[in-house]
Amino acid sequence: MLNGPNLNLLGRREPGVYGTTTLQELENGLSAIAPSGMMLEFFQSNHEGQMTDRIHRVMDEPVDGLVINPGAWTHTSVAIRDALSAVAAPFVEVHISNVHAREAFRHHSYLSDVALAVIVGCGTQGYAFALETLKQHLKG
Repeated sequence: MLNGPNLNLLGRREPGVYGTTTLQELENGLSAIAPSGMMLEFFQSNHEGQMTDRIHRVMDEPVDGLVINPGAWTHTSVAIRDALSAVAAPFVEVHISNVHAREAFRHHSYLSDVALAVIVGCGTQGYAFALETLKQHLKG
């Protein structure tokens, strides 16, 4: 479970857009509902290089899949896209808000075309949908 810039402010940043659930509450809730046999690891960074390095670690410490809310990097980061493509693990892109109902610059994602799925506008419940999506994909 990877979270990009400003997601450490969940629960405090624009609660009308992102809700009142904190990142810690989100992580606790996801751990509680993770499908049987699925182990979750959480990482959040406001620094693109740190996120890129964390994604690269998947090459040496393989995982079955990733869930990423890239935040603003969605619209700006070829580096994050390239890192995700390099590790070849399926990933689900999640956005708490409906990015398509927001500013025009938020409508484009550098990640969506290489993602297994994209979940937008479902609030923090989108993360649970992402876990279920990965579970179903991995069973297939």
